[in-house]
Amino acid sequence: MADEPQQTITIDGTEYNVADLSENAQNQVVNLRVTDQEIAKLKQQLAIYQTARTAYAKALSEELPKKH
Repeated sequence: MADEPQQTITIDGTEYNVADLSENAQNQVVNLRVTDQEIAKLKQQLAIYQTARTAYAKALSEELPKKH
C-alpha cells in the first residue's frame, strides 16, 4: 500500500501538517474545506445566473418597440 502524501494547511502564512493537529483542529480544517467547496459552487451558480440574466435582458431589449 502506497504512503499517502501528508496533507498540510497554511494559516496566516504558517504551514501545518493536518495530522499533527488536535482532533478539534482537524474537524475545523474539514469544516473550512467543505465551506470553501460550497462557496466555489455558489460562485459558479452566480456566474451562470449572471450570464442568463444578460441573455434575458438582451432578448427583452430586442423585443421592445424601437424609438424613432
